[in-house]
Amino acid sequence: MSKIRVALIEDHDLTRVSIRTALQQKGEIEVVGEAPNAAEGLKLLSLVHPDVAIVDIGLPDKDGIELTREIKSEAGNDETRTRVLILTLRDSKEAVLAAFAAGADSYCMKDVKYDNLLEAVRVTYNGNAWIDPAIARIVLQQAKTNPTKIDATTSEANAASEPSGGQTDEQMIDPYTLTERELEVLQLIVEGCSNAVIAERLYITVGTVKTHVRNILNKLCADDRTQAAVRALRSGLVG
Repeated sequence: MSKIRVALIEDHDLTRVSIRTALQQKGEIEVVGEAPNAAEGLKLLSLVHPDVAIVDIGLPDKDGIELTREIKSEAGNDETRTRVLILTLRDSKEAVLAAFAAGADSYCMKDVKYDNLLEAVRVTYNGNAWIDPAIARIVLQQAKTNPTKIDATTSEANAASEPSGGQTDEQMIDPYTLTERELEVLQLIVEGCSNAVIAERLYITVGTVKTHVRNILNKLCADDRTQAAVRALRSGLVG
């Protein structure tokens, strides 16, 4: 089994060492490079092409959000592009929405628990959005008050793949029926729970959760968990 290749772009030495040490405790993750600023970070990514880049939002030479935008812009539509996990102490609504608008795949607080950091890397590597529970509340609150804006920020990079014909999320969901179990899983997704937490709460295996999540994404025509949560809120599937 191939390892998840991770690059760290973080200016604080102690934080960088701590993250590297935590990640490397698991054999499934390999830290392939580190950089203390955005300029060196871009060079590093062009050389090692990691699966996931953990980017500090407060870099000394350039904001991590702007760096994320550059990373995504250079990658274009390449399916093997590096996915970006923003790491920050800032949980303001503006920072969160700006990060997703820039193309960030996941958003994690620096005080995240060790197991949650590993889960965030795994989820991001698998092509889904991992949002810190504290951050999820901000995103979903924005979804309720301004759904058009948040839907644009969380799916901007995938806009070209959206169905044509001006269908609304509600119209796209109407033809499908989620099972009772899928609705339970969807509710927990909206609350920001990881697959492991969902499995624990519903007394099912993580593998079963993944199957339910995949079915939910298909039925909601969503690209990732965040978009599924937004569409569920907009359509009234969950509250």
